[in-house]
Amino acid sequence: MRSNRATMRAGVSMAATLPMIAGALALGIPAAHAADSPGRDTLAGTKPAWATAKADKGATSDSSQVSARVYLAGRNASGLAAYAKSVSDPSSALYGKYLSAAQVQQRFGATTAQVTAVKSWLKSAGLKVTGTTQHYVTVSGDVAAVEKAFSTSLHNYSKGSKTYRAPSKTASAPDSLNGAVLTVTGLDNAPHTASHDDALPGPGAAFVNAGPFSSYYGSNTATTLPSAYGKKIPYAIQGYTGKQLRAAYGAGKYTGKGVRVAITDAYASPTIAFDAATYAKNHGDKKYSTSQLKQVLPSDYTQTEACDASGWYGEETLDVEAVHAVAPDANITYVGAASCFDDDLLDSLSKVVDNHLADIVSNSWGDIEANQTPDLAAAYDQVFQLGAVEGIGFYFSSGDNGDEVANTNTKQVDTPANSAWVTAVGGTSLAVGKGDKYLWETGWGTEKASLSTDGKSWTSFPGAFTSGAGGGTSKTVAEPFYQKGVVPDSLAKANSATGNRVVPDISAIADPNTGFKVGQTQTFPDGSVQYSEYRIGGTSLASPVIAAVQALAQEARGGKAIGFANPSIYSKYGTKAYHDVTDNPTGSGLAVARVDFANSVDATDGLLTSVRSLGKDSSLSAVKGYDDVTGVGTPANGYVSSFSRSQGHH
Repeated sequence: MRSNRATMRAGVSMAATLPMIAGALALGIPAAHAADSPGRDTLAGTKPAWATAKADKGATSDSSQVSARVYLAGRNASGLAAYAKSVSDPSSALYGKYLSAAQVQQRFGATTAQVTAVKSWLKSAGLKVTGTTQHYVTVSGDVAAVEKAFSTSLHNYSKGSKTYRAPSKTASAPDSLNGAVLTVTGLDNAPHTASHDDALPGPGAAFVNAGPFSSYYGSNTATTLPSAYGKKIPYAIQGYTGKQLRAAYGAGKYTGKGVRVAITDAYASPTIAFDAATYAKNHGDKKYSTSQLKQVLPSDYTQTEACDASGWYGEETLDVEAVHAVAPDANITYVGAASCFDDDLLDSLSKVVDNHLADIVSNSWGDIEANQTPDLAAAYDQVFQLGAVEGIGFYFSSGDNGDEVANTNTKQVDTPANSAWVTAVGGTSLAVGKGDKYLWETGWGTEKASLSTDGKSWTSFPGAFTSGAGGGTSKTVAEPFYQKGVVPDSLAKANSATGNRVVPDISAIADPNTGFKVGQTQTFPDGSVQYSEYRIGGTSLASPVIAAVQALAQEARGGKAIGFANPSIYSKYGTKAYHDVTDNPTGSGLAVARVDFANSVDATDGLLTSVRSLGKDSSLSAVKGYDDVTGVGTPANGYVSSFSRSQGHH
């Protein structure tokens, strides 16, 4: 993983002002009537935090054009959240009583009357309705019409070095609509985009690892290189394969047979079928059966330059190959978004839910919480809640920049991993020894020091922080019921006395220095396009690995969906289902030696040798018990099998 591109994925937060229900799960339901706007229902969170009086540059021109999405709250927004909670909680009488996609739409979706009323309100303000789905109505029009419809004024505000449009006060809808509107997005025009957690090389440029390597942890000691932590260190892993990961995480005899896993990213790799088949063949993974790997793609793509479309091909390749390596019989459906913008990613997630394409959804993309806007948080959470009611669980990478301070100068978590309705997947450094034996894990956090010119020492050892598992305490999302009594108060109450969501929930292999091998068609400097393999990591690896382990667990349950998994993940806390990961499993410092090609492809421009220390994740620490690097830990031998006993009830 080379995190050299800024992660930019805006907009997914929960404002503290949103109403809470039992279990402190934040809901995106419209607030009660606002005293200052009689006859109006405020749409909480529609004025972004960066639209401050100090940043105000004056009114946006009346003739400027706006395109917006008006999200529908459905016929029972609070009932949806309550049902999503009950159906996911092993201690509830409704546990596992999932509804079909059609039943969900019938029970919680917007009524025809609500849609008609919303459309006529928008048209009467002078807006043009450009489209309708079961989740939202799209409109376009000038600023004057938008201001009339939403009873706000649009101003220009400086944000960083740029200027963007945003509402000067929270938008609202007529209360005669009786809360039919969940929120509106698009009133502000700051970019709301995502980036995959690691800047994987696209076919635009090949990436090749240099050797020497270890084939399993410690198999090849760097005897000619300087010591670290008082001993000679092993070379980095060449890249673990499915066989090693299945052994480490207790797959046993399970293969994910009959379970459907979906993966969402932006765009689609043109060589995925060939790459996945070639990789499986090379590593003894089971051959894909006909239609085991499917793609659901939009009719056209947009923003390919702004989003670096080819950079997403490697992400899809990693996600697909990791799921198949760990759960070789699971069916995989790749759902590509039309772009890396939130609206398009939301559409992909909705496709999975509306058509129940899978029970488990892996998502290796995200952004920092500071780029969230609460309007989008409400829209995302609604999709996650609808999924939970159908028995669909969403898994998100927790991020690759530790506490984000080195990246943004501010300690913060990533999003959508911070949602109370998803499983946030953190990362570890994994040591698998001879004979596929699990040795230990540390929290993933890397410090890097280069070999001195005379080759006799490591320059300023242990060096600077380069990357690590994302984690910490949210500033915007309330503490969910399932974390109470497990997450220590020192973490939960770090930002407020009432408690907040802490990330991650569970974790798996992520450190690129103990990473996974992938195979992808890439373009080489001589212009040739060819399949090659390289080692990769990031929580972009941890998320599909955990999704695959969940597929094994669902098979162990007799095929019954686990759904939104956090309540059951936390109910097993402290049992032998988990490896409790700490930063110092062997009692002394851990590091590996890594050799890279200076030009990323071959030795013509020389080699770069460095030492990478393990278990040093910025200000975050993996300690005994729950922590904000690895959550409850990683799946141990008892995890998958724990779902087979009495269908997962504890």
